[in-house]
Amino acid sequence: MNQNVIEVKNVTRAYTTEVGVFKKEKKKVEALKGVSFAVKKGEIFGLLGPNGAGKTTMIKILSTMLIPHSGNVSILGLDPAADHRLLRPKINFILGGERNLYWRLSAYDNLSYFADLYKIPQSIKKSRIEDLLKLVGLHDVAHQKVETFSKGMKQRLQIARGLVNNPEILFLDEPSIGLDPVSARQLRENLRKLNNQGTTILLTTHYMYEADELCDRIAFINKGEIIDIDTPSNLKKKVDNLSIIDCSLLGALSSQIDLIKNLKSIHHIQVDHDDFAWTLRIQTTEPQLVVPFIYDSMKDSVITNLTISNPTLEDVYVRTIGENAS
Repeated sequence: MNQNVIEVKNVTRAYTTEVGVFKKEKKKVEALKGVSFAVKKGEIFGLLGPNGAGKTTMIKILSTMLIPHSGNVSILGLDPAADHRLLRPKINFILGGERNLYWRLSAYDNLSYFADLYKIPQSIKKSRIEDLLKLVGLHDVAHQKVETFSKGMKQRLQIARGLVNNPEILFLDEPSIGLDPVSARQLRENLRKLNNQGTTILLTTHYMYEADELCDRIAFINKGEIIDIDTPSNLKKKVDNLSIIDCSLLGALSSQIDLIKNLKSIHHIQVDHDDFAWTLRIQTTEPQLVVPFIYDSMKDSVITNLTISNPTLEDVYVRTIGENAS
């Protein structure tokens, strides 16, 4: 676990896009601004950040699909730009959603096709495909067309596809996007199995629970820059002075909610509203002040639920990314 299999040092990457409707102008966007981090052998490393933060750009550079404009990248001792032919057999990637599969082929034929692309010897190809289908729970439907599969089944086949060359490092970009809770849980179980077998995994995700459960370490990235890197437990310790207040309010007026939102004791507040109730999630270091204020402000309303708890990784993310947002 002490050997770095991925090293990223001061990597930058920019691209040009057009903005405007009638009079289009070119705009330079810096996707990565001097990003540096390292991933240890056998580690599950998470890259977390909002849309446009640079996560996918970083994954594409690491998986040999993009070349950085400056900086250095080393994967298993190889340069992914200069040594991509040597590196590609040692790595693989999985994208979220339903891409990179041939729907009119069966699960078995999909894996057979990708095995041929990776030049897997015929002597082991059949047994490897069968082992992979068993691993992801698709052995009984091996010869059904992928177009008949659910999203969860397709994503499990994506995992099998990503393992067809027995990679040392697996890159995953939003692997659980669009999955129902049961399929997402099965995905996490499969990723843990792979990691226990020695596969190093780097994943991007928007799901904080997934990252907290799976990752040995996490990097927060925003606007192309790394904000913080640490273990999930250590990241949560950095805000252990925070308390999280969750409450639901019936019959409250927007003016009453505004009073709470403007309270100086609140560091961050998330407000949701539907036809029946307001739901508040509040980050504060002074719950002893905030809770009485809520009760005093809501005398003509009904507080149906109020709890105080410790911060989750999502709360750490909101505070860390929020403090560095424009």
